[in-house]
Amino acid sequence: MTQLLQCGNRTRLTIPAPLSASLGYDAVGIPAEHGRRIVRCLPAVGCVFAWSGHWWWIVPAGSDIDVSWPRFTRYAVDGCLDAPNPGPAPEAPRLVHRPRGGSPYTPPIPLYFLTCHIAGVVPSWSLETGG
Repeated sequence: MTQLLQCGNRTRLTIPAPLSASLGYDAVGIPAEHGRRIVRCLPAVGCVFAWSGHWWWIVPAGSDIDVSWPRFTRYAVDGCLDAPNPGPAPEAPRLVHRPRGGSPYTPPIPLYFLTCHIAGVVPSWSLETGG
C-alpha cells in the first residue's frame, strides 16, 4: 500500500522503504496507455505509480531544468500531484513497478527521449548556464 503524504492540498508520491531518494525526487506523468510500452523500452526503470489515468515515473529532482518535456506529459516537482477533479477523494496512487536495484529513480534522459519519440517531437533543451 502506498503511504499518502500531503503537500498543501496535493498528494505526494511516497518512495517505498527501504529505497532512498537521496537526490530528492520529482515525477513525470504520462498517460497510462503508454505505460507498459515505456517500461519495456527503458534500459532501467525506478518506481512507477499509477494514479488518475497517468503513470508517474520517479526521477531525480530538477529533471525539468533546461528541458522541454512533451506537452502530453506532466511534471510534478517533489512528486506532488494535483487532485484530478473536485469531488470525492481519489484512490491513493498505486505502485505498479518497483525497481530491482536500490534506486527509486528512472534515468530521466532515456525517459525524456522516449516521451519525445512517442509524442513525435524533436527533443529540445537549453545549454545556457547562469552567470
